[in-house]
Amino acid sequence: MTAVDDPHTTTGLAAEVARLRAANAALLAQMQHRDDELEVATRMLQARAQTMTSVIDAVTEQSIIGTDVDGVVRVWNPGAERMLGLPRADVVRRRSITEFHLPEELEEAGGGLAALVRTAQEQGSDVRDWTYVAADGGELTVSVAVTPRTDDSGGHAGWNFVGTDMTEARATERMKDQFVSLISHELRTPLTSILGYLELVLDDPELGEEARGYLGTVDRNAQRLLRLVGDLLFTAQVDAGRFSLQPEDVDLAAVVRAAEESARVTAAATGVEVVLDVPDEGVVVPGDAVRLGQACDNLVSNAVKFTPHGGRVTLGLRAAWRTADGTVVDVPQDGASPVARLKVDDTGVGIPAGEQGQLFARFFRASTARRHAVPGVGLGLAITRAITTAHGGTLEVSSVEGRGTTFTLTLPR
Repeated sequence: MTAVDDPHTTTGLAAEVARLRAANAALLAQMQHRDDELEVATRMLQARAQTMTSVIDAVTEQSIIGTDVDGVVRVWNPGAERMLGLPRADVVRRRSITEFHLPEELEEAGGGLAALVRTAQEQGSDVRDWTYVAADGGELTVSVAVTPRTDDSGGHAGWNFVGTDMTEARATERMKDQFVSLISHELRTPLTSILGYLELVLDDPELGEEARGYLGTVDRNAQRLLRLVGDLLFTAQVDAGRFSLQPEDVDLAAVVRAAEESARVTAAATGVEVVLDVPDEGVVVPGDAVRLGQACDNLVSNAVKFTPHGGRVTLGLRAAWRTADGTVVDVPQDGASPVARLKVDDTGVGIPAGEQGQLFARFFRASTARRHAVPGVGLGLAITRAITTAHGGTLEVSSVEGRGTTFTLTLPR
């Protein structure tokens, strides 16, 4: 009897064939399952791509331009068509993003694509004004947000440039600043003359008391106008980048005492207690004494102005240290930088939480100020922030509506 005729061998072969058939069927089923999964994933990717394309194409007021790593345009939305005057077919895979920028501006920033993406490459994103050149040669001031593009595997695939046309807005800002500067200069000259003649008249010993009282009111309001004009001029200088300091060693304790003395009369008249807590030995910082005095005056006068009768304003000055993570501590630590910290704390009307982010904007006035009819034009805090920043310091605010506000001014020393 041969091996083929052996019933044991035949049974074994049949079992092996059956096993192979079962394994093949399982493999086919697994392959079909994988094919189904791949098809679903492909459909999802196509749907996601279609959704993203639809969203990008729906944006018509902003230009969305995507490039590859070399700056060649791969995405060009209707907003880009509208802004720069070229259809998608004429740009995608044919033009570089740098071709739509003012050449001189690119050269000043280092030249080429690197000038556009350097900050985004280092920090993950960048937003700044650039000059776009449209197809008709027209120049647009555009606020451009730059971010890296990634492919489906997460690898770097290029750059996204989202642009908002700011041409009219920037022109309006320049006109407003020019107007403020011009009007301020035109007002300062007659006001100075008025104040000079008022001083001469008030010095007349034969002037009657009633007339002296009237003229005193005129003098106070003229001084108030002169201060407002000075504030307007200062903000125009800050915006134009012409704000300069006269640095020297300044005893911040003396500056704070002077600010308290200036606010004392107003505080007494309105029934507000002012508490002064400064070290006798002083706290010396490098800076411009006049500008630091202006900043402290603004903080103290604001605190008094926004505190109702019976309230309290506390001025606390201390030498402190700023650690590497930005925390300010009262005792020296290794690696910490010496700073001076001034806290101006009041029990006044406070500032709504939703408005605190706007507090340092020019001409902004909190709703609590308007509701309580507190006088002002909204320049003091903007000026104080500019002075603080120019000295390398920080100005922070914490406030609870109806319970009071604390401003913390921190300067390097």
